Amino acid sequence: MDKKIVNRVIEEAKYIVSTGNTIREMALVFGVSKSTVHKDLRDRLLQIDENLYSDVSSILKYHSDIRHIRGGESTRKKFLEKNAN
Repeated sequence: MDKKIVNRVIEEAKYIVSTGNTIREMALVFGVSKSTVHKDLRDRLLQIDENLYSDVSSILKYHSDIRHIRGGESTRKKFLEKNAN
């Protein structure tokens, strides 16, 4: 694996562990697509550092578990703002 990719994967993993940001937020910070961040954290990180992968995996699972709540909250805000105008 290219050294540049390995460095990016490790930086992404450290970033998500320290901030708890979502894949979408991380893609903006690192200037790559959501698909790239997802592949980095799900596939490539496991080959590079299994311990860090375990930490990241638990954060991604939490995000997956609360996704429906976050989406519902966003929709509620959208309609409240629309009706306020």
